[in-house]
Amino acid sequence: MSSTSLWPGMSNPDHSRWYIQRFRSMAQRGDDLDGEARMVDAMVPRGSRILDAGSGPGRTGGYLAAAGHDVVGVDIDPLLIEAAQEDHPNATWITADLTELNLPEHGEDHPFDAIVAAGNVLAFIPDGLEVRALQRLAGHLKMDGFIAIGFGLNRGLTLADFDDYADKAGLTVRQRFSTWDIKPWDDSSHFAVTILAHKNTGL
Repeated sequence: MSSTSLWPGMSNPDHSRWYIQRFRSMAQRGDDLDGEARMVDAMVPRGSRILDAGSGPGRTGGYLAAAGHDVVGVDIDPLLIEAAQEDHPNATWITADLTELNLPEHGEDHPFDAIVAAGNVLAFIPDGLEVRALQRLAGHLKMDGFIAIGFGLNRGLTLADFDDYADKAGLTVRQRFSTWDIKPWDDSSHFAVTILAHKNTGL
């Protein structure tokens, strides 16, 4: 397992292979895998530049690329990135660590209109590195852009801690929902989708 990721596939490649096949099988069955992507797509103009952070095998970024956006997906697991490249060649896929993210090193010099981190991505960041990961994401975001992050509240990451990490990373909470299909948030919700933006942008 990586010192900067709790993703099981880093120490057990068979887990990554299972995960890839799981979503391929779900797609073949016609399961709805695009809720996160539909939400982000509705929030940006066509042709926006979008970063899929912790992309896994590419289901969210692949949908957004097919919808006409300029998508870059990153994940720490090279097996997941390989699957994304195979299944969604209309986007750019890069193996990268979110806690050390520096996309200009990979030839991606332009900031993003939006960043999406679906699939409990932040919950796989080890304790003590959450602020650094959010800072790296913020550093790739346009000043008027947003970050959409969703995670289950049974994953060991509390909303109070998350909001504190975001604040320390120079980000502020703009909106919060209980699902990716924007059901209202309340204290009984078991999942949180948070829209973050840079502080002090006047937006």
